[in-house]
Amino acid sequence: MDEVFVNIMSRIGATMPELSLIDEDYGQLEMAAEDDTYPVTYPCVLIGNAEVGWEDLTGDTQRGRATLTVRLAVDCYHDTHYTSGTYDHVREHYALLRKLYKQLRKFRPADGATALTRTQSREITLPHGIKVYEMTFAFRISD
Repeated sequence: MDEVFVNIMSRIGATMPELSLIDEDYGQLEMAAEDDTYPVTYPCVLIGNAEVGWEDLTGDTQRGRATLTVRLAVDCYHDTHYTSGTYDHVREHYALLRKLYKQLRKFRPADGATALTRTQSREITLPHGIKVYEMTFAFRISD
């Protein structure tokens, strides 16, 4: 699975220079400010929460059905309500999300893997004005 993570990170990094951070998701967004952790800068993409159900094939080969999440996090320090005149920042967030999705849809993250297919998406609001757009992707992989 390390090849999957590295290849996804490389794909995003090569096509989305507007991101300030691309990393493995190890709970950085959920950590409290006083926790000793590497700082997260925005906008960022975090990749993680991989889950694979494996089945044996012939010999030492296994095939798995895998899912992983890709989270785009943005800071929402701009006043975006309708009468503020700056609500275009909302449009910018969704444009960034669309661009991220287009980079990953149908992308084959490793040898022996099928293309990524988005199976679920959701939005999460975190404290301190952080908005997270989360997409779950599914694929098959052989090992």
